[in-house]
Parts: sequence; C-alpha cells; structure tokens
Amino acid sequence: MRLLSVAIAIAAAVTAVASAQSAPAVTAGTGTIYVGAYPNRIFVVDEATEAVVDEIRMTLDGPPGDLMLSQDGARFYMRDRTFEQIEVIDVATRRSIDTFTLSEGTTKVRIRSFRVAPDHSYIILLRDAATKLVDRFEIAPRALVQVDLETHEVMREIPWPDDEERVRVSMMFSPGGDLLYLFGEEIIVLETEAFEEVDRWQLSQLDESGLGRFDFGFQNDPNEEPGFFSGVFRVQDPVQNRSLMGIARINLAERDIDFYSLGPAERVSSFALAPGRQKAYGLLSRIGHYEFWTFDLAGRQLENRQVFDGRPRMRLRPSTNGQILYVWLAGNTIDLYEATTYRYLRTITLDGDMTTMFVVPE
Repeated sequence: MRLLSVAIAIAAAVTAVASAQSAPAVTAGTGTIYVGAYPNRIFVVDEATEAVVDEIRMTLDGPPGDLMLSQDGARFYMRDRTFEQIEVIDVATRRSIDTFTLSEGTTKVRIRSFRVAPDHSYIILLRDAATKLVDRFEIAPRALVQVDLETHEVMREIPWPDDEERVRVSMMFSPGGDLLYLFGEEIIVLETEAFEEVDRWQLSQLDESGLGRFDFGFQNDPNEEPGFFSGVFRVQDPVQNRSLMGIARINLAERDIDFYSLGPAERVSSFALAPGRQKAYGLLSRIGHYEFWTFDLAGRQLENRQVFDGRPRMRLRPSTNGQILYVWLAGNTIDLYEATTYRYLRTITLDGDMTTMFVVPE
C-alpha cells in the first residue's frame, strides 16, 4: 500500500512538471518599447523577442528626463538632464529632427513640465528662470509660456488663474487643441485662443462637502481612449483628518468628468490602463513593502492587491497585449510579471541605467 502511494505521488509530480513544461510561455505582444537610458540614448526593444533592435542617439547632453509621445504618434518630445533643452525625435525614422532651449547668456531657463499642441505648432512649458548678476541671482516667478515650435520664440506668457502661481502642474490638450487642461491641486480648463479659464473642478465639491484640495496622479498612457484621460486622485478631509482615493475619467473634448471613490488613500502610483481599458494597474510602495494593485474599471472597484518583491524606485507599464506587467526604473533591468497572477516571469537587461520608458502598440 505504501509503495502504491509513493508511485502515485511520483506520477503526480511527473505530470505536474510535464504540464508546466508544456504550458505556453506568457508573451508580451507585438509592440515596441522605447527606453531612455544613460548616457544619452533611447533603446528600441521589440516586444515579441524582448531584444534591443535599434538605438536612438540624442544630440543633447545626458539621458532623456521625460519622454512624451505626440497625440498623433508621430514624434517623441523629450527633456534633457539639465532641464533646459527639448529634443524632438521622429518615430518613423528614429532620428532627432529638432532641439531648442530658452536659456541664453547668463539666464538659465529650466523646464519643469511640458505639453505639445496636437498639430505640433507650439509647446506649453512650465518654466523657472534665473539670471546670474554680478553679486546675486535674479529669480523670475515660475510661469507657463507658449513657444512656437518652428521659430523657438516665446509667443506669450500665460497668466496664472487667480494670479496664483503653481509650484507644479501637468498638462493635457483636448483632441482638437482648443482646450488646455492644467492638473495640479485642482483641474483648470483654459481655452487656447487667449488662454482664459473656462472651467474649474475640485473633486471635493463633487464628492463630499468639507474636503480639501486633491492631488491627481498623472501619466501619459498609450492605452487611453483618444480624447479622454483617466487617473488616480487623492483628496484630503481636514475636518475628519482623513485622505481618500478614487479614480476619475475626463472627457477632454466635452469638459465632463466621471469619478468614484475607492476608500482610504494609500501611496499607489504609476497608474496604467490595460489594453481595452476594462482594467488598470498601480504600484504601492512603502519602505521594504511593495504591492501590485489591479483596478476593475468596469465594476468601479479595487479587484486585487498582491505583495511582491519590488524595488525602492519603480514604475509600471502593461504590455501591448495586456498579459505582462513591466516593472522598471532605478537600474538597467525590466522585470516581467504575469498580469493575471503577478507571477515573476523573467528580466530584460539593458546596457545602461534607465530614466524613462514608453510602450507603443504596433
């Protein structure tokens, strides 16, 4: 009887191993991964083979600090490591086609964030400026400026709404370029003829009375439906001393917002939509503790969260077929996890530490 039990156990083990070996490998899709890296290059990785197939050399100093794909998918716009220069890459030829800076002489202009108009005619910059004098530095107020992308000349300085300077702000245009959204401690909508305010949203006023200002997570997402923007928001309740988090989706053309709360706020970052936009993913990071989060967008709820071996600094992007989650940053490796189980699969190793990454569908 004992020999029979052993035989059954061995047979089961052999069957399990055979099943594991015969199970199809989890593949990532047929898109292209662009990875900004030191010293001044962008690796072009084929998703299907997970191999580097090309390398784009920047003409500017240092690796790209930000990598933004234009609305039509034709160009990458990036900022260099000095925060002073913008470089433009043609996606089709994978070559640099333009560079510019607003720094001149003893005046240094640093670019904190930027957004390009849908027709590539101009760019909006959030900039700092400092002029070195004989005995001191003269610091200009932080400002939004409109720059002509053909002449590289400043077209205008855009007044701050309420004359209240913002320390940080992310931006997004409506599909036709007639509206500019400013994401900061509130969402402000400007028309782009005179850049005057036409709308303003505070999620606290739409959710529960008495809540304070909110913080809206921001990421340029290739899986988003054209003309929309989705992200995580956090809002502070000063009366009850609590923070809440939720998900908001904005129709950029119609100036319409849909949102819902998920409960107490946690440090979830790197919100990324899955292909098809039925799910989204995020990363929770505390000291020595890391989690995957999966959001059920159709059901308007948190679907799952799972502890995993992350890294102190990390970001997340889904593969173009939605089967794999790429975890990257703070090094030269991209870790691949199965999206449904969070199971670690394998690692892509590159010849250079990464600064930014973008996954583009075929």
